[in-house]
Amino acid sequence: MNKKILIVEDESIVAMELESYLLSLNYKVIAICSTADDAYEKAILNDVDLVLMDIYLRESDGIEATVRIKETKPNLPVIFLSAYMDEETIDRAIKVNPEAYLTKPFNRKDLAVSIKIALKHRESIMRRGDIVLDSEFSFDTKSLELICLGENISLTKKERILFNLFLKNKNHLITIEIIEYELWPNKPSNESRRRSLISRLRAKLKHRFIKTYPSEGYMLKTKI
Repeated sequence: MNKKILIVEDESIVAMELESYLLSLNYKVIAICSTADDAYEKAILNDVDLVLMDIYLRESDGIEATVRIKETKPNLPVIFLSAYMDEETIDRAIKVNPEAYLTKPFNRKDLAVSIKIALKHRESIMRRGDIVLDSEFSFDTKSLELICLGENISLTKKERILFNLFLKNKNHLITIEIIEYELWPNKPSNESRRRSLISRLRAKLKHRFIKTYPSEGYMLKTKI
């Protein structure tokens, strides 16, 4: 599906050039607005993936419009466009936490890259499992998927069983005997096999969370 972008620009020629360029990149332009009030209404009432916001509009202010929009849609990415680079404007813009700040006239490739990064960041924020481990890792209990920064981390059947066992006992010690029974109920204990499985899962978790208690067992430790 084409990502949907809202253009807020009161110079009609600049707005049309932006629209033409975005269409050439296979984005969909939801609307072109020239005032803060119109931008707020379009952003709130429509399914928008990103806003290109001119800071200085003839009858209003793009930064104030962004503040209003983010009160309702805090994760909606905004890229500021401005012909001004004075410190006061930049300081005001930074407080709104934009994805990028491009000065006019801007390079088209810079705009394309900024849009791509902003949309990717939004996907990573929006796609998160219901069990959060830290700012990067989460787990979706419905799809049984481990997610890192919006991307699925592939788990084998045994890795998924072990990870589920850790989640059910988060911040509690799981003994070696319990792990052996849950993973290989009909096979004799095998230290090498167990350590290999733990090692693979650890690597996929970037060596976070799993703590070893020698001769006792393991624990999935998380502060969240």
